[in-house]
Amino acid sequence: MTGNVVGTPDNTAVRTALWRALHTQVDEPPYVLEDVVGAQLAGEEDWRERGDMVPAASRGKRGTVVGRARLTEDLVAEAAGRGVDQYVILGAGLDSYAQRHPEAGSTMTVFEIDQPETQAWKRSRLIELGYDVPDWLRLVPVDFEANDDWWDRLQAAGFDTSRPAMVSWLGVTMYLTEQATAATLKQVASLPAGSSLILTFFRHLEDLAPEDVQIRRASREGARRSGTPFIGFYTPGQISELVRQAGFADAEHVSAAGLAERYFAGRTDGLRPYSGEEVLIATV
Repeated sequence: MTGNVVGTPDNTAVRTALWRALHTQVDEPPYVLEDVVGAQLAGEEDWRERGDMVPAASRGKRGTVVGRARLTEDLVAEAAGRGVDQYVILGAGLDSYAQRHPEAGSTMTVFEIDQPETQAWKRSRLIELGYDVPDWLRLVPVDFEANDDWWDRLQAAGFDTSRPAMVSWLGVTMYLTEQATAATLKQVASLPAGSSLILTFFRHLEDLAPEDVQIRRASREGARRSGTPFIGFYTPGQISELVRQAGFADAEHVSAAGLAERYFAGRTDGLRPYSGEEVLIATV
């Protein structure tokens, strides 16, 4: 959902995929999430030499990325167990859920929404790597910068608004105004009971743990230079209220510490989510 150069995937999408891959290369098992497919999609031969892939410096963000992905996929599995058969990934980037879980196609249709350039590039990479793009995986190009209506595009791709769905929206709200975030929330909240949404949000700088302040400042400067500045910041109470105003019945805040308790307890390698980005799970 952020800007990208024509013919290439979004920089943030690439970095996120590479952090997921880096987890299995430099962190100790047990792995929170095992994902090498995203790095294959990115196709960067010397990606370990990138400055943002330095293991120690990227540890906090890496922890957040694998933690939020693991929680999302656990929620998808729970939803499927309840009979939910539609999974929407807003701002999908180089998400590899469908490639790592081909069995999901027997019970679920996966809709990946992102900018047209990223979607076209990803489709060609999947084919190049020998991955199928099966009918149950719908790549939905939406030109957000041209004010495309993602809800209309989603329905045109076969999404049924009369049936429940699981929706993930990770790593996006920090780039949006509160008004834009609220509009998307209202759209998702219009889904039938049994639907759920997982999103991440940025805490205000003053709410971060002291050791994480420099991480935020560095990433904020990088985002500003790339033309996609961070503009959306919330307290847990503020984002929860926004979700309820949109029409959701319930909202559960999962703090960075809470995510650490779920998936990082007992680790001796220091890998933990950083305090700048946290999770909200909303149910209709």
